[in-house]
Amino acid sequence: MNLYETIKSFIDKVFSVPISFLDLAIEKLGSTGKVIAQGLNVSSYLSIFGDLPSEWQLVLTSLLISMVLFISLFLVIAIMRMYYAVKEGVQWW
Repeated sequence: MNLYETIKSFIDKVFSVPISFLDLAIEKLGSTGKVIAQGLNVSSYLSIFGDLPSEWQLVLTSLLISMVLFISLFLVIAIMRMYYAVKEGVQWW
């Protein structure tokens, strides 16, 4: 039993640093989740466009929405391309 306790204490010593780091990361991520849950007030950043006529505001809104859609589609295509590259590299069958 002495050998078992020695091995167990050695493993605990080796993994205590990564476990404490992961515990700290979980704690920090939990605290940031509380801050993020408050939301982001985008209107304060886009208030300079508030002086534009409503038609131009609609143009800018449409432009921003189309950019977000384009970027999300690009990300989906990139992820699918990586998936197929990994699948071809591994050769599942």
